[in-house]
Amino acid sequence: MNALLVDDDYFVLTALEKKIDWKALQIDNVYTAHNVAQARDIILRFPVEILVSDIDMPQGSGLELLAWIREEKYDIQAIFLTNYADFNYAQKAIELQSFEYFLKPIEFDKLMLILQKAVARAKQHRNDEKAIQEGYFWQKNHAKLREHFWRKLVDACTSFPMKPADLIRSIEEQRLAYRMTDTFQPLLLHMFPYNGSLGDTEKGLFDFALLNVLYESFQSAGFTVETILEIRGYHWIAVLKWNRTPDPDVVEALCSSFIPKANRYLKADACCTIASSGSLEQMSGIVKRLLHMNDEVVKCRNQTFHAERFRRQSVDYVPPDLPKLEDWLNLNRPDAFLAETSSYLKQHLSRQTLNASTLSLFRLDIVQLVYSFLKTKGIEAHKLYAGRTNDRLLALSLDSIEDMEAYLNYLVITAMDYRNFTEQPRSVVEQIKRHIHTHCKDDLTRNDLAELVYLHPDYLARLFKKETGVSLGSYIIQARIAAAKHLLETSNLAVQAVAQRVGYANYSYFAKLFRQEVGLSPNEYKRGSRSEE
Repeated sequence: MNALLVDDDYFVLTALEKKIDWKALQIDNVYTAHNVAQARDIILRFPVEILVSDIDMPQGSGLELLAWIREEKYDIQAIFLTNYADFNYAQKAIELQSFEYFLKPIEFDKLMLILQKAVARAKQHRNDEKAIQEGYFWQKNHAKLREHFWRKLVDACTSFPMKPADLIRSIEEQRLAYRMTDTFQPLLLHMFPYNGSLGDTEKGLFDFALLNVLYESFQSAGFTVETILEIRGYHWIAVLKWNRTPDPDVVEALCSSFIPKANRYLKADACCTIASSGSLEQMSGIVKRLLHMNDEVVKCRNQTFHAERFRRQSVDYVPPDLPKLEDWLNLNRPDAFLAETSSYLKQHLSRQTLNASTLSLFRLDIVQLVYSFLKTKGIEAHKLYAGRTNDRLLALSLDSIEDMEAYLNYLVITAMDYRNFTEQPRSVVEQIKRHIHTHCKDDLTRNDLAELVYLHPDYLARLFKKETGVSLGSYIIQARIAAAKHLLETSNLAVQAVAQRVGYANYSYFAKLFRQEVGLSPNEYKRGSRSEE
C-alpha cells in the first residue's frame, strides 16, 4: 500500500515523513509532492491508496486535486490538513468524499489514528472488490451479521430472553455456523477515559483505537472473538466462542494484560468482568447475570472481576461518622474530611459491605452534610453546584471508588474555597459593587445580585450593610445617580435618555430620586454643569 503527501511547505512534508510510523501502518512507499501537478503525476505513475494533502497551495488547491481524483475514478482515501477552519472548505471536502478534515498544527498521535482508520477503509475497499470479483460478497457482511445476532440476544436478555426456537430461527436467518451446543463466554469491559484524552474529547477515534487493542489483546488458539458490542457509554461486551474446554486462567491472564495496554495506549483505566461460559441456550441468563452484577458491584479501577463469584446479599447501610466529618468542615480541614471518607470507602469495600445501593446512600449523606454546612454560612449550595462539572462528576460517582472520591473532592474543595471567599466580606462586597456600577442600566434586584455570589439574599443584604454602612438598595440608587450625573456633565443626551441609560424607564421617578440625592432636578443640574463650562 502506498501513501502520497502533498504540501508546499518543505518542513511539514519532512515532519510527516519522519514522525509518522509508516511501517506500523503497513505503508510500503511514501511519495511526496510540493504542488498539485506533481501529485497528479505520481498518482498516474504509481498506485496510491492514502492521500494526505494541504488545501491552500500556490499552484492549485488540495480540493482541486481531490476533484480530479474523483473524476478519474481513483479509489483514494484523502485526508486534508489546513490552517483555516473555513466552513466552505469543509463543505467542499465532504462533497468530494474526503476521509478526514484536520486542522493544523498537526497532533501526530491523533493523525496516526486517523491514518489507521483510512488504511483500514482502504483495505476494506480492496477486499470488497476482491469479494465482488470472486462472487463471495456475502463475506463482507459476516461480521455485521454476527454483531446483529448478538446485539439482539443481549438487548432481549433484560426483558424477554430469546427462546431456543427464536435462537435457531435467528441463526438460520443470519446464516451463522452456530450450533445450540457450542460454548460461548461473554466478557464485560468498562472503560474510564482520562480527562483530556481521546475518550473524553473524541469518542469515535477512541472507540476505533479501543477495538484495535481489544482484538489484538484477546487472541488465543482456544477461542475466537465473535463480536465486540458497546451496550452503553464506555461499556462493551466481548463474546468468545470456545473450540475446546473453556480455560478461566487463560481469560483472566488476557484481561490482566489488556488493562495496562488500555492505560498506556488508550489513556484510560479499565475493569474486566468475566462471565461464566455456557451453551448458546444459556447465554441470555448468563448475560443477564453479568449486567446485573455490573450494576450492583462497586468497583476499583484496573481490576478483573468474576460474575460467577458474585452473590447478591442484603447489606445494611452503616453511615460514616457524620459529626466528625462536620467538625472537619467547621475547622476548614478538607484534607482530613477526604481522608476520613476515603478510609470509610476502602474499609467497607474490603469487608464486602458496600454495593451500589449503600454507596448511593453514602453519597446522599455527604451531599446533605455539605449543603447543610453551606446553609449555615448563608451560601446557597444548589446554585453553587449548578453546572456541567458538578453534573458530570455526580453522574459518574457510582461507577467506581475512584469516581466517588473525585466527586467528593470536587464537592468539599468547592465548599471550602467558597466559604473562605465569603469570609472575606470586602471581596464579596467589592464584587457586588463592580457589578452594580457596570450594569446600572439593568434590573438589579437583591435576588439577582445574591445569585452572583451564591449567597442567600437576606445574608448578602446584611453583609453589604455591615461592610459599607449603606443598604444594598440605597447603594444601587447612589450608583445610578452618580452615573446619571456623569452623563449629564459629559454627553449631549436628553435627560429622559439619561434616565433610561441608568436603569429608570419611569422619568418622573428618576427625577424624584435625582432631586432627593442631588438637591436639583436633572435639567437644573445639566444647565448648571453647562454654565460652569
